[in-house]
Amino acid sequence: MSEKSVLLISSVVFCFCAGCTVNPITGQEEFMLFPEQQDIIIGRKYAPEIEKQMGGRIASEDLQSYVDSVGQKIARISHRPGLEYHFVALKDKSVNALALPGGYIFITKGMLGKLTTEAQLAAILGHEITHVVARDTSAAMSREIGIEVLLSAVTSDKTPQGVLTATGLTRQILGLRYSRNDEKQADLTGLDYMVRAGYNPYGMVETMQILQNQQEIKPIEFFSTHPIPQNRIVYLTEKIQTDYYNLAGLKTRKEEYHEAVLTQLNN
Repeated sequence: MSEKSVLLISSVVFCFCAGCTVNPITGQEEFMLFPEQQDIIIGRKYAPEIEKQMGGRIASEDLQSYVDSVGQKIARISHRPGLEYHFVALKDKSVNALALPGGYIFITKGMLGKLTTEAQLAAILGHEITHVVARDTSAAMSREIGIEVLLSAVTSDKTPQGVLTATGLTRQILGLRYSRNDEKQADLTGLDYMVRAGYNPYGMVETMQILQNQQEIKPIEFFSTHPIPQNRIVYLTEKIQTDYYNLAGLKTRKEEYHEAVLTQLNN
């Protein structure tokens, strides 16, 4: 069967399966061009391309294990705890973090080097986990990339043309933009996740302040796909003061972060 025939059949299947899905965070129905089970297939296919285009994994297994342990702690109390999450630290020097459909979450060396506590790391990962849970990346791909290109994610084509398609789509994924509502939901839900996982919520406010200061010095990649932090700091602070005024027992873990991440990055 030709590639064109495969794509045609896949289009029919996708159009049949596509429809309204329920956002587990808001409980609202949202339209999606492809069914939820395809998230994992898409994530699995393009995760290696993301790693390749962003310099590969940081070599330290201890650092990778630490980042993964923080991410898994938050993922377990998310609205989709049964999903298989993958947290990977990449060598790229840009200040960035991103999520693929299906639970593939990446954070760069540049971002890790700007953070100072485990609570701040939890804030970034909680934010990205929310994008996965709410299927924001899937929605953005549906909206910005289109059905024909998305279909290439589930074909088994190994030809050079297919490789170019994968590379081109990965570049588009890296540039996906979320709506303001998606970002606010990721901030506030990520805040809730990190508190439930035992982290001080001011870690997220500190992260926004760090990124804002960095943005004033030099534009950073994280804000090419995420809004600037001024307004976010305001509503995050209001949320903390309203809902999380009792911070007893919630951790920051600065020394642990320094030992597990910053010392490894400097080696």
